Amino acid sequence: QLQLVESGGGLVQPGGSLRLSCAASGDTLDDYAIAWFRQAPGKEREGVTSVSADGNSMYYAGSVKGRFTVPRDNAKNTVFLQMNSLIPEDTADYYCAAVQQRDYRPSFLPPESYEYSYWGQGTQVSVSS
Repeated sequence: QLQLVESGGGLVQPGGSLRLSCAASGDTLDDYAIAWFRQAPGKEREGVTSVSADGNSMYYAGSVKGRFTVPRDNAKNTVFLQMNSLIPEDTADYYCAAVQQRDYRPSFLPPESYEYSYWGQGTQVSVSS
């Protein structure tokens, strides 16, 4: 059973950077696409980015395009969310989620929560001066 654990959240000033990690255990990530979702207080969960199992196909929401990247290191069974030029609107709980590659939708479509079978517990990101 695949298990995911996020880490790396915290408080950062506007314009700063954070790198979130999503570490997997119980199975190898080689066959899983990964998505990052976020949920701000009082708002619905939003699919921020996704990456295919081989790392060659990615989706980015318009709100983060050009600022966030999603590198993955399958050898370390870890996927990252590199967040640069952070703004207060990025404040949210961030979750990584996994789905088997065969069930991964084309990367030009935003990830939907119902598609993903495995979830981490979340990590909080606060952007404030």
